[in-house]
Amino acid sequence: MYTLSEAQGLPEHLVGAESRRLGRHANLMPHAFVIPSGFEEGFYRHNNLPPQLSALFAAVRPQRIDEDLLEPLCLQAVALILGSALLDDQVQQLYLALRNAELGSGPVHLRRPGARRSQLAQARAPGPEVLHALKRLWADDWAFGVVLERLDTAGSVALEAAPVLVVRGDAGQPDTEMATRLKAARAWVNAEGLVGLE
Repeated sequence: MYTLSEAQGLPEHLVGAESRRLGRHANLMPHAFVIPSGFEEGFYRHNNLPPQLSALFAAVRPQRIDEDLLEPLCLQAVALILGSALLDDQVQQLYLALRNAELGSGPVHLRRPGARRSQLAQARAPGPEVLHALKRLWADDWAFGVVLERLDTAGSVALEAAPVLVVRGDAGQPDTEMATRLKAARAWVNAEGLVGLE
């Protein structure tokens, strides 16, 4: 896990381009951190998910997509992600990052840097609600519409692990402590062409 200040100097594939840019203004968002892409990779590897997902979608032909076949497979993939467990070390890393960012209670917003799909958790220490929101965010990658879009654009159901940005507040209704900082941040967020935190 990385603070936004740390993310500024890290590779884009690890923390995301948006997180790196946010790092230049980390003082505006002190209650935030980045879950690196390697965290998701570890989750997939530990649960042997790549071969399971590959076998699940083996009958899907990108050249001629059968949506009636694809939809139940996506439901199974979502269930597979949600039913898989994080290693205890990963769980403790997440809980520690939440404590360090003072996100142990209240609304916590999780999303991929540069993406609009997100999850909201009402955190209570040590943070299991945030952990479940993170798994829901990962599972969203296997929703029917998202998989169909990957097939249309990339010709495959495969996806790369990606970082997750964790900030205080709801994407639409930030808490009062963050409201002023987010208002100030929106000006430069929009100027740099980032996906807004609004």
